[in-house]
Amino acid sequence: MQFAAPAERYDRYMGRYTPTLAVALADAAGLAPDSRVCDVGCGPGGLTRELVDRVGSAHVAAIDPAPQFVAACRERNPGADVRVGVAEHLPWADGEFDATLSSLVVGFLTDPDLGIREMARVTRPGGTVAACMWDIADGGMTMLRVFWTAVRRVDAGATGESALPGTSDGDIAERFRRAGLTGVVAGALTARADYTGFDDFWEPFTFGVGPAGQYLESLPPAARETVREECRAVLPSGRFTLDARAWYARATVPALRPDVTGRSGRSR
Repeated sequence: MQFAAPAERYDRYMGRYTPTLAVALADAAGLAPDSRVCDVGCGPGGLTRELVDRVGSAHVAAIDPAPQFVAACRERNPGADVRVGVAEHLPWADGEFDATLSSLVVGFLTDPDLGIREMARVTRPGGTVAACMWDIADGGMTMLRVFWTAVRRVDAGATGESALPGTSDGDIAERFRRAGLTGVVAGALTARADYTGFDDFWEPFTFGVGPAGQYLESLPPAARETVREECRAVLPSGRFTLDARAWYARATVPALRPDVTGRSGRSR
């Protein structure tokens, strides 16, 4: 899925969770101060900014298929190498990075396993690959759980986002293992976002961002209003904070070894 919404709308919808999630993922990846790092599926640049803060813009590359997100990421992270492109075909050479990270992206790739293999390819032997996706299957992403629970009041058959790759415990870790990565460590990351009130929660869903926003756009007005009121009924009045859990995995790119043709190649 390619996101068509302006960067500012993504910021209000999902980007408000990025400051805390980016810190958690970067911590989990264990980046060294002088690492060369790539952010795959960078969006408007929330994780990219955290990486720049840690290792400097000259050591950071980023990529996203949405041109408006790339433009925002470049503006917000001057000096970083930010490009338009897809995870399944990364435009960098083998082993170019010490670490390659991806936040909230695996579930939206056309071919998630190929995307992960590409992340491994551009990471040096002994380097780190890390990725995370929201916990949809167990309801740990509160904002989306509230929304999709409300949706099912008007459409009991709505599947929501639970079928997206990476949204269940252990899914990313298993994909890492299939890609030939070693030393896989998996677990949960926590993030949070503050809201000034219910309207601040609801309005971003009307922007058409992501599966939830697109689904809401497909509903007739009366059904949208029902979903809105169902969400309102379970949320606090006034200011509130929502917690969110993401599943993550971190792994190591294996060392070089002879391939079946006898040439030196990376273990896959």
